[in-house]
Parts: sequence; C-alpha cells; structure tokens
Amino acid sequence: MRVLLIAYDNDSYIHAFPLGLAYVASALRNQGHEVQVYNQDVYHYPESHLTEFLRHHPFDAVGVGMCGGYYQYQKLKKLRAAVPPDVEFWLGGHIVSPDPGYFRDNFHLVPFIGEYDYTENLDALPYPAWDLFPIDYYSLFRLPRTDNKDRCFPVLSGRGCPFRCNFCYRMYQGYRLRSPEKVGEEIKYLKNKYSINYIQFDDELFMISPERTDEMCDVLQPLEMKWWCNGRLNYAKPKVLKRMREAGCVFVNYGIECFDDTVLKNMNKNLTTKQIQEGIEATLKEGISPGFNMIWGNIGDTKETLRKSVDFLLKYDDHAQLRTIQAGNALSWLRFILQSYRDGITGGDGGFLRE
Repeated sequence: MRVLLIAYDNDSYIHAFPLGLAYVASALRNQGHEVQVYNQDVYHYPESHLTEFLRHHPFDAVGVGMCGGYYQYQKLKKLRAAVPPDVEFWLGGHIVSPDPGYFRDNFHLVPFIGEYDYTENLDALPYPAWDLFPIDYYSLFRLPRTDNKDRCFPVLSGRGCPFRCNFCYRMYQGYRLRSPEKVGEEIKYLKNKYSINYIQFDDELFMISPERTDEMCDVLQPLEMKWWCNGRLNYAKPKVLKRMREAGCVFVNYGIECFDDTVLKNMNKNLTTKQIQEGIEATLKEGISPGFNMIWGNIGDTKETLRKSVDFLLKYDDHAQLRTIQAGNALSWLRFILQSYRDGITGGDGGFLRE
C-alpha cells in the first residue's frame, strides 16, 4: 500500500516536529508499506496544491493527525475536500478520539484512536522516520532559553502519566517507559546525524519519580545537551533539581493549573499550593526556568481563584516564556469578563487584571 502522510499547516512560522506522524510513518514502513510525507506545514501549500499533487502521484491512502481545536476542524474540512473520494482518508489524533463515529459518518474517513504503534515495550519501537522529514527546518523551532546556535528537537522517553487529574483526557491508563540507555542512544544519534544540541522531552510527564529522573540524568549528563521536560512540583526538590541542572536541564514545564488548594483538590491534582510555591522557588534558585501552566474554569473556580493564580504568575515568572491563563470553559470566561467590567476589577489602564 502507498500511503501519504500529511504534516498539516497550522499557520506557524516554524512548526514543531510532528513526532507522532514520524512514529506512524516508521510503523507503516516496518509493515511493508511505502510511505511519503507531504509537508504542507513547511511550505504552506494551499489545499489546491494537495489535490494537484495527488493527481500526479497516486496513493492508496492519505493520513493526517490533529489536535482538537476550531482551527484544526476547519483545516480538516479543507483537507478532506482536497483528497479524491476514491483515496482512503485516515484521521488520528486528539481531534477524533472523543467521537470517532462523528468523523467517520460526516467526513467519510477511517478514524484511528489511540497509538497506531501501541506496544507495552517501548524499547521495541523503531526510531521515528526522520529521513522522511526536513530536519534542518524543524530544528529551527525555538524553545525556552534557546540560543541562536541551538538546534532543537523532540524525543519521547515514555508515554502516559501515573496521575489522574480530572480535566485530562487519555486513551490508556498508567505509563510506559523507555530504558534510559535507549533514550541516550537516540539522542546521541540525533546529535551526530543532525547536530541537535537541545532536546525537548515530549513525554506527558518526564519527572514521574525522583528515581526515574536521576536515572535519566545519568545518561544525559555525558551527552552535554541542553534539554527541557514536563515536571511535577511535588517532585521538584533541591536535590533533584540540582541533578537536572548538572545534566543540562534549562527549563521545566509545570502543570500548576491553579494556585488554590480547594480547586486543586477538586481537580484531583494531588498537589498543594505549598508544594507549588516551594517547587517554583527551588527551580528558580537552581537556575532552571519554570513553565507556568494555569487554567481557569474548573469546579470551584471564582474571580478570587483567578486573581490568586495571576498574582502568583506575576510574582515568580522569569519571562522565559510569554504566559497567559487558559480558560477551561469559554462561556464561563465570557461571563466572567463581562461581570469583571461591571465590578470594575480591570486594570487602571484598561488591561484585564494587568496581565
């Protein structure tokens, strides 16, 4: 079977490397299929270009993976219309997982949910099909604390997460880990082959325990790479952070969500404001920049809980990123803004809460 995988254009200047698509491409090739990647993201091709491309290059199936969003939904409609009806259309990613039947019936496609290359043993997976992608383009993607000379690239050291926050949607329970040695071998290959020197760990949660983090640092330190990861503030202790900094870590992306203990408990976050504050202070003290992920609109959220989160962000943000607070419920957010103007809690210069 001849398969064309689309790296769709999400209107970014430099797009993040589509790591999931590269794993799918690798799995398809291992099954004996012929795979090609259509880089709409790199060249910003219009959908008419895809139609013309398919006219001259026949494929049995066309596949795309997307996250959920209004932009992605509209993009999907355009891509589906650009592919001839006699070519099978595959759709994967977050956008299709909650209701695959809707997309199957309304878009006349084949939905894929979960991991196409699912296996309990992640060490058995082949490397992503990097050779099908323009790595020199994707390595220009900028990350926190990036220098002009840095060449950045994502790597997975594990899949899944041991925690059960109630706002998070996932297909599989628990988590699966690659051996640190296998991860180190992959990073060494990327360094030698593509001159990558800054790794973005795309795991849902890299810091699943102090022990695992220490094992990864043992492998990473000799490679002399800059790297960032997703972390947990209950594990952000001085000893752990010192080890991470010595191994090259420059940024840890934390899921704070809200600086209010009642809301954190409602989320099943297994985190307290005391742990958040201590973890952020320890991260900054070690010279590592923290990422402040905050959302609003969960059970128990009020104007006061939002204000607490804003105050915390303004106090500790070291400006390694431009941060906003994500509204969890659009209607609640709109009502809040309108009520805020009535109550006169916007900033004196007209800026909302002086964000």
